[in-house]
Amino acid sequence: MALDIVITALVPIVWGTTYWVTTELLPDGLPITAATIRTLPAGVLLIILSRSFLPAIPWSQMILLSILNIAAFQALLFIAAYRLPGGIAAITGAFQPIIILGLVWMLDRQRPSRFVGGMAAISIIGMAVLLGRHEQSWDLIGLAAACGGTACMALGVYLSRRWNAGAGLLGFTGWQLFLGGLMLLPFAWFMEPSLPVLTPSNWYGYAYLCIVGTLLAYALWFRGVTRLPSVAVSSLGLLSPITAVFIGWLLLGESLGIRSVIGLVIVLSAVLALQWQLVNVSPPKVSLAACQR
Repeated sequence: MALDIVITALVPIVWGTTYWVTTELLPDGLPITAATIRTLPAGVLLIILSRSFLPAIPWSQMILLSILNIAAFQALLFIAAYRLPGGIAAITGAFQPIIILGLVWMLDRQRPSRFVGGMAAISIIGMAVLLGRHEQSWDLIGLAAACGGTACMALGVYLSRRWNAGAGLLGFTGWQLFLGGLMLLPFAWFMEPSLPVLTPSNWYGYAYLCIVGTLLAYALWFRGVTRLPSVAVSSLGLLSPITAVFIGWLLLGESLGIRSVIGLVIVLSAVLALQWQLVNVSPPKVSLAACQR
């Protein structure tokens, strides 16, 4: 399980770079286009590689997962990335473990342990401390998009674990990316301007998001979803805003004061505590007490 946690943790770290890539490498004002380019080609390639020419789960379930995990999430993600600083765009990820816990409690009728609930609450406090310094930069539309994207991903993670009954990983990932990209395509075509002549930086940005940030990242993400409890996967998502803040400090010259460092330590401590419990508690106990699945 420790190896699964490490591999899955790489994904939100990669996703944390999305905000920098969007603002520094992509053309301005094309969030839906960026989401489409990021997902559709990767989905086609994964379907071909996996030879899964039909979804392994019912169409209704695959379409809903494609909306939650890909179409809605990616569109809202890029809207937030274009309108907010990277750290603020990612702050709402701190609420994802809370949403997951609520879904498990309401739908599975299983109450989360005090430890897990406490660590999720501490992570939110840490994110508030870490990113409170940006409060003057909040954009209401961008913030609403970030919140909506977090809710979509949380529900998508929960349902992916319930519905992926032995489906092949690449096919399961590829079909979601393909269908999600198809849903985004008409919105990009009719609602946004045409792509300008792309610069080398634009090409690098789109290629990175499609190959590294989507094709590889989503395959590893859904691998983690199928092997780890939902709350464990969602708590690793907190590494995304941490990465975004660190990149802002390293590459964009944003300040990182003592308050931000304290918040960083709080969030990392909460994430490590949750993952440590998963590694050191027997599987039956983890299933019922830690993640309450």
